Formats: sequence, C-alpha cells, structure tokens
Amino acid sequence: MSILKSEYYDHPEGSDAIGKMVATNKYAAAAGLSWSVFDVLMVSHPKGYLPTLARIAYNTGPLMGMASAFTMTTYVITNVRGKDDRLNYFLGGMAAGCVYGAWKRSVVAGCVSGLFLGIAGTVKKLSKIEGWEFFPEVHTRYSSISPHDWTLMTGPPKNWTTEQPAEKEAE
Repeated sequence: MSILKSEYYDHPEGSDAIGKMVATNKYAAAAGLSWSVFDVLMVSHPKGYLPTLARIAYNTGPLMGMASAFTMTTYVITNVRGKDDRLNYFLGGMAAGCVYGAWKRSVVAGCVSGLFLGIAGTVKKLSKIEGWEFFPEVHTRYSSISPHDWTLMTGPPKNWTTEQPAEKEAE
C-alpha cells in the first residue's frame, strides 16, 4: 500500500506513527492550502512571489503542526499508558490547541482551542468505540431523468392531473 493512501485507522492505536502522521498531515495540508488560496486572493493580497509563498507557509505550517501534535501526542500517550481510550484523544487535542495558541501568540486562544479540540477528539474516539459516524457520508438524491438534479423537493408524480376524481365531485 502506498504511504500517501494510508488512513489514520489502517493500523491500531500506538503503532505505525509514520503512516498516521502522513494520514493527518495530508488533510491538514489540503485545508491549509485551501485556506491560503482564499487568504491570498481575498484577504491579504500580498504583492510578489515571496510574500505570497510566505503567506501560504504562515497558514499551512501551523495547521500541519497541529495535526502532527495531535498524532504524536496520541501515539506517545497510548504507548506510555498502555491503554487506547478517550483520554489519549483529549490530550492530543489539547496539544493541537497549544500549537494554535503559539501560532496566534495567545495563551487564552491556546487554552480555549485546546479544550475545544480535546472535546472533539474525545467525541471522535467515542464514535470509533461505539461504532457510529462522527462525520457521516453525505448521500445525494438523483432524479431518474437527470443525474444532476439538485432540487430540494421532488416534482409531482408523472400521472398527476388537474382534474379531480369523480367521487369527490359528487360530494
């Protein structure tokens, strides 16, 4: 299996640190690059190549650092404690929040985001333990006429007419 196709849950917790790092960092890099494109085009408007690359690195680097902090903290805590439970994910989320706080140079932002990410990590681990989906797969409804029907409501049935049935007219 290619290392770029690795997913976080391909191996049990506490093993395959490299594969887990690649799995989390590919999503962090995609999110960071997406946000950087928005930031460069819509918000900061840097002039020249070097300021643009610096802005991309400013946005993408900390997100990858947060993903790495979560992954490695969870990996180390799992191996040190010898248990695979929700506390490991909470501490990983707190570590990611610390990286965010350092990026924003704010202790309060680090504590609040660490608490938020820790709770999110705990809920994610709980979803894996209990077997439900944290982010369920989105299913779209397709019409039989066109595969690109994105309407919110279905149309009337094909046998629909404006005439009323004969028994309702008698009443």
